[in-house]
Parts: sequence; structure tokens; C-alpha cells
Amino acid sequence: MQRTTRHAIRADDERLLAFWRERHVCTLATVRPDGTPHAVPVGATLDAAAGVVRVITSGTSAKARLVAAAGPDGAAAAVTQVDGARWATIEGRAVLRTDAESVADAERRYTERYRPPRANPQRVVIEITIDRVLGHV
Repeated sequence: MQRTTRHAIRADDERLLAFWRERHVCTLATVRPDGTPHAVPVGATLDAAAGVVRVITSGTSAKARLVAAAGPDGAAAAVTQVDGARWATIEGRAVLRTDAESVADAERRYTERYRPPRANPQRVVIEITIDRVLGHV
């Protein structure tokens, strides 16, 4: 299957960055062991300078368990946000971060984009290293 680049965008494109500063719910898609997609709504933050997207979640969530099960090489993942005709999908490899510093940083970024997250002592971070960005912004 041939990959299209018609909608390729650079991760540091100001139009993309502006779109990701707006408050939008996103969808995180990962793959279950049987190959079927697992897609759920999430709050996500883009850190273009570091080349990552972060999603905070409970360590007991299905998405966190799927990413953790992939091991250190990470799990294939895509995060998408849509607003009318504008859309952006960021694809990459997702790993689970459980250390306090990573969690605090992700919570701070989430607070800037959305609102302070509720307290959750089991919080972890799904960190997706950006491989490809597609969209129409």
C-alpha cells in the first residue's frame, strides 16, 4: 500500500502549533494484540520542540496497558483532533512514563491546554514520539 504525503505537515508548522494550542478533545488510537484498533477520546498536548505528544491517563486504563505491553520499543499510536474541516493526525511510537517528573510535566501541559486534571495517584503518561504528521489546518 502506498503512503500518501498530500497532507503531510511539519511538526513545527505554525498553523499546526496554533491548532494544537486550541482546546480540542482528541482521539488516541492504538492496536490491540489481536490487531484490532482501540480508539478513545483523550486530552493531548503537543510538544513540537521535543517531538512528542503526551496523554495523561490512569495506569489501569486499557490504553495504558496496551502501550505498556508493547515494551521499550513502544506501540504504534496515532492522535487525531478535528474541528470542522480542520484536522491533524500525529503518528508515532508510544511508551509509558511513570516517573513523577514526567507525570508532573504532562499534568502542567494538560492544565495549560485544558484545565487542571482531577487528582489521580495512579496517573501515568503516554508519550508518543512523532514520526509523521498529517492534516489540513
